[in-house]
Amino acid sequence: MTLRTDLTGLLADAGLVEVDVDAAVADEHVRWAAYQCIVAVAAASGRRDGDRALVATIVRDPRGTMATAAVVDLVDRIAAKTAGAAGFRHWSAEILSETDRFATEANREFVRRRVREWLFWLSIKDGHVPSEAELAEVTPWMQRLLAAGPTSPPPVLALLAASGATRKIRNIAKNRGRGTG
Repeated sequence: MTLRTDLTGLLADAGLVEVDVDAAVADEHVRWAAYQCIVAVAAASGRRDGDRALVATIVRDPRGTMATAAVVDLVDRIAAKTAGAAGFRHWSAEILSETDRFATEANREFVRRRVREWLFWLSIKDGHVPSEAELAEVTPWMQRLLAAGPTSPPPVLALLAASGATRKIRNIAKNRGRGTG
């Protein structure tokens, strides 16, 4: 398959007829915008049965960093609207098998780490209170999301206030914790 063929198929599947495929092939900025639209349409769909094929196609993009960012965008969008960790774990297992096709380990690991972080977030949403050691395993990005997010329970905010990776995270959690007490 060629990039042109892949983009044409993805755009058609998403019903995006206004995107100039030639421009998307030639210009990475146009292609990134196209991927964002494609991913947004896919994530908004109530169906998850096409996500594995979508990821398999995106992974073939010759710009690995762009492909990684597009896949992570899909992961973020699906995780944010998933009800629980079990459903996301099942969904992510399917798409992770496709990300093994990335040319570099760094791209594969970035997606795997984002999936692990969303599973951590979903486990908290499901009632799990992490230990300090578990909290230390997640990135400052996830810690900020937890500190600022509206669904973090008081024990998690207290843990972040005491053990967050940065002063900013600790302050956000401390201030939010005051408002929940």
